[in-house]
Amino acid sequence: MPPPTHRPRSLGALALAGLAAVGAAVVVEARRRDLGPAFHQVAPELRAPLLVLPHGTSSAGRPADRQRHRLSAAALPRVFPRGLGRERTALGGGLKVPVWCYRAEAAGPQGAPTGALLWFHGGGFVSGSPAQDHLLCSRIARQLGILVVSVDYRLAPGHPFPAALDDGFAVLTWVRERAEELGVDPARLAVGGAGAGGGIAAALAQRAHDAGIGLVFQLLNSPMLDSATGAGGAEIPGRGDFVWTARANAEAWRAYLGCAPGQFDGRDWAVPAHRVNLAGLAAAWIGVGDLDLFYDEGLAYARRLRAAGVSARVRTEKGMYHAADNCQWASSMRDFRAESIEALGLALVSAAPSR
Repeated sequence: MPPPTHRPRSLGALALAGLAAVGAAVVVEARRRDLGPAFHQVAPELRAPLLVLPHGTSSAGRPADRQRHRLSAAALPRVFPRGLGRERTALGGGLKVPVWCYRAEAAGPQGAPTGALLWFHGGGFVSGSPAQDHLLCSRIARQLGILVVSVDYRLAPGHPFPAALDDGFAVLTWVRERAEELGVDPARLAVGGAGAGGGIAAALAQRAHDAGIGLVFQLLNSPMLDSATGAGGAEIPGRGDFVWTARANAEAWRAYLGCAPGQFDGRDWAVPAHRVNLAGLAAAWIGVGDLDLFYDEGLAYARRLRAAGVSARVRTEKGMYHAADNCQWASSMRDFRAESIEALGLALVSAAPSR
């Protein structure tokens, strides 16, 4: 694994730093009273404009909030540079799935085969795009010298389960079948994602295991794993006050499953936390903040993995809310991401290569 390189800050990083210095002071301070007492639990360096989009269960899921999320996702490609990304179409399992591929110039088919990461963006199964993780995927590819494939999976409610998972499995099939062309070692494949993307990655790890496909790692950043969390919009004290609320979670799961979670028929891989036997799954890194709605379910999944004999490394962060790792001006969030990338790199290096 090549050593990390120290480069000048990208335009994206500068934009985020500017957002912290100016936007946080103006937006957050102006709405401090609206944020309620939970605001004082947020780490000072994470008191950013992200806190107000949206706040509280009373506003979650409203058309105006969904529109803000869509506009934010649409604006990201205009803010961040293209970097290492290249748009492609993955053909697997009879599906055509748009993907973004990220590869460091020094790595690739010309050299020894590398590991690969299949990445899934967040957005509660109903929004988002690979563009929002463009900088992160570029960084992972550059720092670890691997191929990163970011999946532009279909979104609910227009495409409920199993559409997103089918897209992920199709891309996994494509990477394995085109491994030589892509410069990838099929014995060193990992999955990862944030939020709902972390949930899809966890579900794909389960499905791959059941299909006899070995993965070496799951990078699960604040993963959305359990449809019971916040079911019916019930608030969870101390969790989900910011960005992703209990009500938003209940509505997102309804959209993804195509029905209320309580009415779901329990199809395989739909809700990762519902799987009874976790033995044999890929090792995992699970990171989540203590103010995140997904805190309890993330830690519960890690405990169950360990009980099943699966290595599961956990990173918790005090004063961190959902998606706060985007605040890369904060040293704690830089460390949070760096640890996840380091864990991924070690897993890929340690895996036995194909023969």
